[in-house]
Amino acid sequence: MNCLEEKVLNTIKENKLINNGDKLVLAVSGGPDSIAMLNALNNIRNSKEIVFEIVVSHINHMIREEAGEDESFVKDFCEKIGVQFYSKSIDVKEIANNNKIGLEEAGRIARYKFFDEVAKLTGSKKIAIAHNKNDSVETVIMHILRGCGTYGLHGIVAKNGKYIRPLIDCERYEIEEYCKDNNIEARIDKTNFENVYTRNKIRNVVIPYIKEEFNPNIIETISRLSEAIRLEDGFFDSFTKKVFDILKREDTSKQIVYEIGAFNMQEKVIKSRLVLYTIKRLMGTSNGIEKIHIDDILKLCEKNIGNKFLMPNKHLKVLVQNKKIYFIKM
Repeated sequence: MNCLEEKVLNTIKENKLINNGDKLVLAVSGGPDSIAMLNALNNIRNSKEIVFEIVVSHINHMIREEAGEDESFVKDFCEKIGVQFYSKSIDVKEIANNNKIGLEEAGRIARYKFFDEVAKLTGSKKIAIAHNKNDSVETVIMHILRGCGTYGLHGIVAKNGKYIRPLIDCERYEIEEYCKDNNIEARIDKTNFENVYTRNKIRNVVIPYIKEEFNPNIIETISRLSEAIRLEDGFFDSFTKKVFDILKREDTSKQIVYEIGAFNMQEKVIKSRLVLYTIKRLMGTSNGIEKIHIDDILKLCEKNIGNKFLMPNKHLKVLVQNKKIYFIKM
């Protein structure tokens, strides 16, 4: 095993990404990141360091002229190393137009839906995505520019449910060197160099400028920040769960209720996290809930005026009534 494969193996072990007997779907576009992931994981499993199976999933977005060549490249690569290959052509432009969403979002939805289909078909419990350390830092900068809380500084994590990211501790230059050293001529998506999308501007303009003018190690610097934030948030999340268990007066699939006096006695940072935790527990997600919504809910509780309510979205109602706070699923 070379340096990158050792680093990937270390990431797998540290984060418990793959266990003996696992079967994985690898999302492979044919670009340097995903093809490096495929090659590295194939070599790791052949070393018998961990015993697992892999299959490959590839989506043809039908956008770029070279998409067919990308698909053929990945298929040929899989045949060469003896890995099952699954592909699907999807008209992403049509999905975007029909759902009135951007091409990036439409492509993401189509990809993850197909990954799930292949996982179900092959009996795979995990899906490997080739995000790397640079991708994570780009995500953090995007969140900062849009305005975010500490969760926005987490970046891309190594494991999120069934999704795992074996390359998350590898920088892009390491991946490119790995491909070169292994004589892998990965496919290049030329749209990555077009500064149309926010991520591309951050990748091609913002980060190179910061490296040149301020900090040549900005990728590692922001990665360390993300790790520190994740550790602290992990502690606060655990503490918030304990406060929730103490304060809750009702906890059902339809509503969660607190005594308003006990709730208001908490520090603001705990109250804010408690609101987020409550919404996520009740709704299954806190997506779309921003700082302004949390602040409005805290103000509503502080005023403690009966029969007043807020609706952060059409599916959630927060009501103050009879000295209680009701989080109600609509």
